[in-house]
Amino acid sequence: MMDKSKDFELVRQIHNVLILHFLEGQKQSDIAKALNLSTSKVNRLITQGRKLGMIKIDIESPFQTLMDLEQELVAETGLKNAIVTPSVPGSTTATLQQVGRAAANHLVETLRDGDVIAITGGKAVSAVVENLAPERDFDVTVVPLTGAVQGKFFTDVNHLANRMADRLGGKTMLLHAPLFAETQEQRDMLMEVSSIREVLDLARRANIALVGVGSIEPEESSYYDLHPVPEGDRKMLVGMGVVGEFLAHLIHSNGSVSNYALNSRIVALEPSDLKQCDRIIGVAAGPEKVLPIKATLAGNFLNALIADEDTVAAVMNQMKGAIHVA
Repeated sequence: MMDKSKDFELVRQIHNVLILHFLEGQKQSDIAKALNLSTSKVNRLITQGRKLGMIKIDIESPFQTLMDLEQELVAETGLKNAIVTPSVPGSTTATLQQVGRAAANHLVETLRDGDVIAITGGKAVSAVVENLAPERDFDVTVVPLTGAVQGKFFTDVNHLANRMADRLGGKTMLLHAPLFAETQEQRDMLMEVSSIREVLDLARRANIALVGVGSIEPEESSYYDLHPVPEGDRKMLVGMGVVGEFLAHLIHSNGSVSNYALNSRIVALEPSDLKQCDRIIGVAAGPEKVLPIKATLAGNFLNALIADEDTVAAVMNQMKGAIHVA
């Protein structure tokens, strides 16, 4: 039969050690000195406390509502991972930078030597690149997922790939081709050029794809920085149910790729080409990205999303509204 007095004294000793270690933050060596115990004895007492179920860790973040929203988003969409940042009231630029910092930190924390990172252009991906600040160099290769559009730093995906590789200490392979060919025949020909095919084949096998999620409805949408579209065509696209772009491909609200003629002239991977990629991280911020994000989720194009709180909350409301109507 167990000696209850000895049992009580042992549990009391364990309790004291656990209080000093977990609540007061003292090191095991300091606890040993204070209680006239050996450090190994303190370690054994902590281990016994774990086995007796005396340690219950409750971690609560000051941003708990964001953590809850992340969990809800993952549960509702089947995403493997989500990061939700605070939205900055009245400043879409500051909100985008917040998302960019979160995405940059996530990328650095999860990056491994030997990884291939494939990226699109866009303001969100540019924000990620500019916020990269690793503490060491990584042996990685950065490649574009699409051809480039000259004129603005965020539409030139080769520029962004170079910047990312420089900041990470890796190398890059550039895609020397326009984003849009003049005809489908020219596009098909470009896709068979060995130097272009080599880069896109490597992008297809990438470990990580970092992609923007583009909107098409506001006139200032970055899609029109890629390819100017007449106002009549813009209205027609919206009327056809097109709500956004992914890898420069126009997509419908249900996630299907539009048969709009411009899609056939894109020098880029198809959205379906990313299926074999381990991590497809979408980065987006702002109210104009709500419908495009919802479409990419419907198309199962992403397995991770990094976006701001207001945008994610609006996406969740849209999804719940669709379920309610159905």
